[in-house]
Amino acid sequence: MSIGVNCSHCFPRHRPNSPTLMSSSSSLSSIIVCSKVPVGVSQHLQFLSQHPSDMDTSAGPSLFPLHRCKTLHLVRHAQGIHNVDGDKNYKAYMSPEYFDAHITPLGWQQVDNLRKHVHECGLAKRIDLVITSPLLRTLQTAVGVFGGDGYTDRMDVVPLMVANAGNSGRAAISSLNCPPIVAVELCREHLGVHPCDKRRNISDYQFLFPAVDFSLIESDEDTWWKADVRETKEEVAARGQKFLNWLWTRKEKEIAIVTHSGFLFHTLSALGNDCHPLVKKEICKHFANCELRSMVIVDRSMIGFDPSTTNYPGKIPSGLDLPSDVVDEKAN
Repeated sequence: MSIGVNCSHCFPRHRPNSPTLMSSSSSLSSIIVCSKVPVGVSQHLQFLSQHPSDMDTSAGPSLFPLHRCKTLHLVRHAQGIHNVDGDKNYKAYMSPEYFDAHITPLGWQQVDNLRKHVHECGLAKRIDLVITSPLLRTLQTAVGVFGGDGYTDRMDVVPLMVANAGNSGRAAISSLNCPPIVAVELCREHLGVHPCDKRRNISDYQFLFPAVDFSLIESDEDTWWKADVRETKEEVAARGQKFLNWLWTRKEKEIAIVTHSGFLFHTLSALGNDCHPLVKKEICKHFANCELRSMVIVDRSMIGFDPSTTNYPGKIPSGLDLPSDVVDEKAN
């Protein structure tokens, strides 16, 4: 399967079986779509901008059924101990001391700031599911940002995170009044060679994060990471596409995903080739630590079959309702 982003200011090319995303900001919107269009369907998603000079005069907004869309909130983990030295010297990522790196005290401040933001903007109440990469820094970020408020030591409530998990110096985090958090292997960081990207056993994580769901991970030990083989950029992008395809198997409509810079960059870079240059730049730029970007994934290929929960059939009670344009047609 190929990946394509159809969001240019002219009619986009169609590519088979490729889920894509829509990112929005105050100045422009980019559209990433599932591009296998059924025969006879001609629905083109176009680049929208507040600057008409950047677009063809024929460009404009287009419509898509809401129930064939999912909203994704993409989050890169907070600053990890490996990021500090790695930012100064790339070779530091090869250090065994950064195995499954945890986040720094500064990283926890970033978590607290993002948590405050998602609550103040109302996002915390809208998210149906949180998906996290099964590494310590992403797990800490996911539960810190999206977990319950505070934690009372109740025997009937399992915490999302135990106290001081991963040398955090933090109190336990509650699983009360928060969306489910599920660990998924497909959204892990660029695999291989770098010890910071190797995970520990799932049984170890289960002790540290008791209320996180690890049931989708097949192997207790890390069988994906290789000490002497690094994933290619193309392989990371293909894994990202597989992850997006998998999202369509989920019933949830608004999903937060806590993952990594390399995974996000290579996945999204493969999705921006048909975009207006400004949209391509917005989609593909590297994520900062604890940055959140909201996007919409659109199903044009009818991968999903969930009916709309808000559409209403009308004509209830039934009665005569001949449209005026039909009358005009009959008159002609």
